[in-house]
Amino acid sequence: MKKLLLALAVFVTASSVNAQDKKTQDVPPNGWSTNGNVQLLFNQSAFNKEWTGGGTSSIAGNLTLNYDFNYRMNDFTWDNRILANYGLTKLKDDEFVRKTSDRIEFNSIAGKQIQETKWYYSYFLNFRSQIAKGYEFSEDTETEETIRTETTHFLSPGYLQTGPGLLWKYNENLSVNIAPATARLIFVDDEFTSVPGYVDGDYFGVDQGKATRFEFGASIGVYAEMFLLENVTAEHTLNLYSNYLDKPGNIDIDYLLNVNLSINKNLSANVIFQAIYDDNTVGAFQIREVFGLGINHKF
Repeated sequence: MKKLLLALAVFVTASSVNAQDKKTQDVPPNGWSTNGNVQLLFNQSAFNKEWTGGGTSSIAGNLTLNYDFNYRMNDFTWDNRILANYGLTKLKDDEFVRKTSDRIEFNSIAGKQIQETKWYYSYFLNFRSQIAKGYEFSEDTETEETIRTETTHFLSPGYLQTGPGLLWKYNENLSVNIAPATARLIFVDDEFTSVPGYVDGDYFGVDQGKATRFEFGASIGVYAEMFLLENVTAEHTLNLYSNYLDKPGNIDIDYLLNVNLSINKNLSANVIFQAIYDDNTVGAFQIREVFGLGINHKF
């Protein structure tokens, strides 16, 4: 836990130094402001029959949506963000198209500034789930055919977190929210927890025959946007959660890095890296990486 807090402090300090180097530190005007971006990434590989180095031809696409709608009125701020990410890949000779990423998330945080400081009284809400069905793939030992078994779908799982706290907001590109009294609700479809032989907690921590799991704990959310080079930005999002009611020492971690290189108005290269640790799901880090050339549209 101490090492985790030290790493968090170093991360915030480095982000603060980077934010000081940014030329524009203007406070947004009062009223509503909106900003959005849609990006479509492509990945493709092909091998002819004479290729001896091994490999399988494939084509993949990844669609990303980021949309911010924020409100400010003097010492009151209300920041909202919708994130959606969906990716598919098709391997040659594979009868199924498979998902490479699937996430939908809504973040909202309201803050009331404490005098003339960078601290705010805050209240946050976070919701995340997935868009489409998820499957596990196996092989029939007799026919050698691929078997596809549904394991997840929209709102199974779904996560809702909310609670009061304190927000430290250096500027629009760097903030830390600390919420020591966070309620968390996990939603699932009870058809997955009602199968014969189900063991309590095996499906995202939910007990047998149940459709929800309630948790109460503490959360920390960090947002930092770093300007590495001209036209190159790195956006970091880090969320930590500890459940007071069950194994509080097991910290849930969700870290997302989005590096964007703007080639011109409509073309960009993008690198996405995500690491998740949640022992209700699996007792190991889940890692996702995406790289590709994208068609970009801002609105």
